[in-house]
This record gives sequence, structure tokens and C-alpha cells, in this order.
Amino acid sequence: MSRFDDARELPDRSRVEADIAIIGGGAAGITVARSLANTKLRVCVVEGGGLSYDAASQALYEGENAGIEYPLAVNRMRFLGGSSNHWGGYCVPLQPIDFEARDWLPYSGWPFGREELDPYYGRACEVVQVGSPRFDDPAYWDERTPDPLLPPGTGRMRSRFVQFSPPTHFGTRYRADLEKARNIRVLLNANVVNIAAKPNGRKVSHLDVRTLTGRRLTVKAKRFVLAVGGLENPRLLLLSDGVVKPGLGNHNDLVGRFFMEHPHVSGFGEIVLADLKRMPPIYRERLNIEGRLAQAAFVPSSQFLRERRLLNAVFMLGLAGYYKAGVPVYLSAEKTASHRDMLRAARPFLIDSHHPARPEDLTDEGVWLGIGSACEQVPNPDSRVGLATELDALGLRKIRLDWRLSEQGRRSLVEHMRSLALELGALGVGRMVLDVQDDGRWPEVVGGGSHHMGTTRMSDDPNSGVVDRNCRVHGVDNLWVAGSSVFPTSGAANPTLTIVALALRLADHLRGSKA
Repeated sequence: MSRFDDARELPDRSRVEADIAIIGGGAAGITVARSLANTKLRVCVVEGGGLSYDAASQALYEGENAGIEYPLAVNRMRFLGGSSNHWGGYCVPLQPIDFEARDWLPYSGWPFGREELDPYYGRACEVVQVGSPRFDDPAYWDERTPDPLLPPGTGRMRSRFVQFSPPTHFGTRYRADLEKARNIRVLLNANVVNIAAKPNGRKVSHLDVRTLTGRRLTVKAKRFVLAVGGLENPRLLLLSDGVVKPGLGNHNDLVGRFFMEHPHVSGFGEIVLADLKRMPPIYRERLNIEGRLAQAAFVPSSQFLRERRLLNAVFMLGLAGYYKAGVPVYLSAEKTASHRDMLRAARPFLIDSHHPARPEDLTDEGVWLGIGSACEQVPNPDSRVGLATELDALGLRKIRLDWRLSEQGRRSLVEHMRSLALELGALGVGRMVLDVQDDGRWPEVVGGGSHHMGTTRMSDDPNSGVVDRNCRVHGVDNLWVAGSSVFPTSGAANPTLTIVALALRLADHLRGSKA
């Protein structure tokens, strides 16, 4: 049977041995461990937190910002299950174009195409508890929704379907699987402070582990998987500089570079509908489809992205308010007047030509929808994770994040906003009030989705990536990286489903690896 041990209760200087040591018990780490359960391999999961939230442990995620202000501690969770403990459940795969080398997008291109991950996306859907992996099959969803889907419009946009996990909290959902596996040991409250390399730097010999109570442990293994997220993966490699300067896997100064998020911009517009029935429910709310929640999103077509040389994006809608007698509207007077003018303009077109408009039909009653957006970020080597001078409670240098966005990304997002307005108008479902300044600057406040990508990017060439196509660190024979830090480009899709798919693929590789 598996063992769950609290490292704070083990004897000081304890030594743990395994065939595979997995650093991190989040979605990626747990997926790899479960995939190796009940094999002949001895697996040790080394988790820095416990079974529940602890403020002292969580504080180890604090650091400093050098670029765009970004919350470093609150958008991650440091206990078993990792950030799946506050995950929103959005599930959708990357698109085929996201894997391609695009001549208009610097540093783009994965070592393989989407077809490499297609079999794993199906398995990943089961892991995160969603339905069929038919995210881009309108006919499938059209058969299963009460209202027909919107037809194609301008060709700029198309429908894509997001499924929602319950959400799956990996530490809760899969704890029993880890406990029952005869070959898995889980160390809790065990903070890896150093990935120790052998003298030649070609192999990892062991992990140095500390607890906040002062205990020191050693975890020795034949193979190692680093799976502590897109911010901590590079931080730990940079901190592990005892043999390889300036950090393990960093001989080409790429560890920590290319940090990407999905910029979220709010308040750029609303959609005004004179007749809510013209917008099928699946485009404005989550519907229960065969026991799973799903909602349609608007995404740019690949053809449009190529023609206009744009980055990817996604837009989702939600009912935000009503224009109806006696119902207050919580918007500015100027915006309310704009909405009402558009409703009055739209109302006559909803009346059949054989039934002339009556005064009572020309009221300004209607609804407005809010819009959520996320967009792809340009890979930028100067957008990066580094080390601060201030030390944390373990005596380690804290993280220093320099998040940077580009004009190319902003320009793409603005064009997609306008395309969405044109699409809705062409479909005849409503009008979009667009409130965005194309002034060459990002808004003062830009949020993110807590999606940390790119900091140990994947490439077949060691001069342009930290890990190879199998996620093994270049120059280190027995160290692999799991999670979204290996993404060369971000696309616009929530990364969790791809994280799980890549973890399943990595586990298959590890079963056959002899390193």
C-alpha cells in the first residue's frame, strides 16, 4: 500500500529512495503518478504543502514584480492538488494552428503538431471529468442542444465549445488512488530546495528537502520529474546552481525566459440584444449536456488568423442585465443611453413585414451581455522569471517576475474585438457597443488567468528551448519537466487540459525510458 508521510514527522536527515521522484503534487504531478500506479516502478511524490491550506507554506510563493503588476502568491495554491484547488474548471484543447511555426509570430512552433496530443486529450477529458473531446464539432453540439446553433457569419469568427470540469480538485479526487497504489509514496510538507546534480552536471543525483520546522531530508532516485508550475519550475532550476552555473538546465540562459499569460481585458464592450431568443442559450450560459456543463465561445477562424497575421483569442458571453420597466440598470448614463439607442434601432427589424410596427413594439426593452476575453501572448525572451535578492523562510531567494506584453498582442486583440462586433451584426442577433481605445497602449489594468506558461519551453534545439519534445531537460539525462512551463506558445485556451494531456504522454514515455 502507498504511504503518506508528513516530512515534519520523519527523523532529521532521513533518506528516501525511489525509481522516479516527482517534485510537486498538482494536476501534472498527480497525473504522472497515477499513470505509473501499480507498476514495478517505485514512485515518490514530493509535495511542498500538506493536505490543506497553510498560510506559512503559502507565503513561500511571495516575491516581487519588475514588470506588469502580477499577484504571485494568491493565484497559486501550495497543498496537495496544487492550483487545481481553486481552478475554475475551463477545459478546451489548444488548436492545431497553436502548434505551428507562424512566420508572423516570433519564436512560435512546437516540436510536434496537435495530432501528437489528440489521443491524450481524450484520456485527459476522463481525468478532468468532462465529456467527449469533440470541442470543435458543431454538429455534435447542435444535436444535443435545445436550440439550433448560430450559422457561419463573416468567416472571421467560429464557434468552439468549452466544457467545464466539476472542477476536479486533484488532491481530493485522486488522493484515494495514490493511497491505494502499492508503489507510490507521498511526502507532504517537503520543500525541495535544491535539485542536486552529479559533478559532470549530466545527471541529477538527489533532491535536498527541508521543512519549515527545520528538518532536512534527501530523496534519491533514478529519474526526476519537476512539476511545480510555470513560476516555480524555473525558480527551482535557477536555485539549483551548485554544479551548473547559473542554474540547472540554464547553460543557454533560457530558464525562466518567455513567461506567458493569457491577458484578460474587461470593460471593452457589451452586446445589446432586443430579442434574447436570437442568441441561443449555449452562447450565453452553461448548459447541461449529457451530464456535463458546456458553453459555446467565439474564436477567430484559422483562415482569418493567417490572412490577417494575428494571434489567437477567445470570447465568451454572459447575461449581464435587463432593460425593462422598473428594473434598475447599473451602468453609466452615457452607456445606458447608447444601449437604449441601439435597442430602438434594432427593434423594427424584429417585426414581420406583414405586421407593421406598432408603437408598443418599439420600446427599448431588451438585454445586454457582458464579454470575457483571453488572448494569446507573443513569446518574449525578456518576459521572464528570475530570482530576487530577498530570501524566504527556507533561506531561498524569492521569485522575481518581469511580465511584459507587446504591441503585436494588443493590436491582435483590438482587431478581434472589432471582428466579434461585425460577426454579431452579420448574424443579426444583436449589436456590440465597443469601448476600446486603439491608442497603441494596453489598458492600465491587465489581468491574467493564473496561466503560467513558457518558462521552460520545449524545442528540439537546445539553443532555443530548455526541454526536448519528450520534456527532458537538455543536457540532463534523467530530469523531465511537466506542466505548462514547457509550452512554446500559449494559444488562447485554458492550459489545464493540455497540462494533463502532456503529463499522460510523459508518463507513457517514462515507462519506456531507460535513463
